[in-house]
Amino acid sequence: MRALVFFLVAASVAAVPAYASEQHPTLADLANEVICPTCHTTIDQSSSPIALRMKAFIRERIAAGDSKREIKDKLVAQFGESVLAAPPRSGFNLLAWLLPLVGAGIGAAVLAILARRWRRGRPESSEPGPSSNGRAALTPDLDRRVDEELARFDA
Repeated sequence: MRALVFFLVAASVAAVPAYASEQHPTLADLANEVICPTCHTTIDQSSSPIALRMKAFIRERIAAGDSKREIKDKLVAQFGESVLAAPPRSGFNLLAWLLPLVGAGIGAAVLAILARRWRRGRPESSEPGPSSNGRAALTPDLDRRVDEELARFDA
């Protein structure tokens, strides 16, 4: 119960700046979320003429009191969805957000299945397994003969 209260308080404290940023954005808030159509970098990294005009447009819209969403919508209406650094989380663009998660989940499941099969395939008998060189271990009779031969050379 205590953890739930802590989580709710933390979530509400974190939501206040996000809401304030949405309603009263700054150029810095939007400059890394909008892409320059000519150089294909965010406008905070670009100094192309179109990027400078986009920054001026954003400053004008902020001064007029537009929200972050309204400014982005106006830029999308003028330049298309490719002006956004991240695709919207709706419609067909939702695939860009979901496919990496699905791929990671499938990859983790495949690795888990392969790890389980690998563990099951290992012999668990008490018989001597392969030696460090990958060959079968010596039989007791052959081991005794090797020891006898080595003992002859030690003398």
